Amino acid sequence: MFKDMTLGQYYPAESPIHRLDPRTKLLTTLLYLISLFVAESPLAYLAAFLYIAALIVLSKVSLRYMLRGLKGILFLLLFSVVLNVFMTPGRELVSFLGLTVTEEGLIRAARLGLRIILLLLGSSLLTFTTTPTGLTDGLEQGLGFLKVLKIPVHEIAMMMSIALRFLPVLTEELDKIERAQMARGADFESGNVIRRAKALVPVLVPLIVSAFRRASELATAMEARCYHGGEGRTRMKPLRYRAADHLFLGITVLYFVLIILL
Repeated sequence: MFKDMTLGQYYPAESPIHRLDPRTKLLTTLLYLISLFVAESPLAYLAAFLYIAALIVLSKVSLRYMLRGLKGILFLLLFSVVLNVFMTPGRELVSFLGLTVTEEGLIRAARLGLRIILLLLGSSLLTFTTTPTGLTDGLEQGLGFLKVLKIPVHEIAMMMSIALRFLPVLTEELDKIERAQMARGADFESGNVIRRAKALVPVLVPLIVSAFRRASELATAMEARCYHGGEGRTRMKPLRYRAADHLFLGITVLYFVLIILL
């Protein structure tokens, strides 16, 4: 499951979405995520699906690679859907073993499941099409107005970018540790919940140690390159808006208004 985690990875390709300014992608992603919580009608969810599907096609990101990231949230998705199906009161449809399936529960579960899938696709597309440097610079300049309040915007942007990029690294490390423990005879599948939780201890301890080691190595590398914050730092590729950014932002705003109206 952990090897299928794709959130936080960069997918190199030559596409119109890759060439957009990181600030444009951050703002449009934010509007898209907000629209998913505003959407209520089936037409609104259809519009959200068509919007993200069009972006995936334009980004030239492999559909198989995009869908592979859904495996990592499969348990959370199924748990949320099943919980809403049986725990939502309303008009009874089916009842068995003391559990009741209601019409309102099915509708709510369908909305929640679709919302989770679209949320992950939208968030993943941002990291797939934006380099770590571009993401950091976009966050820093996008939140630049907070500097008036003496908030360390660059440090916050750097921490968020590093944390996001550490996700695939740590999941890969976790998968390696789990395989190594299974080769030594560890059993993570059998037994009750308590036994399975205890079996995870030999995996979590090396993972935590590895995370601290990688963080220390990253800090040493940044100090060796004389990193002392973002003030006065030059950029090899300065950010600037182009006509495509204004067009894409305008289309996203129209999409957002459409979602509200639907």
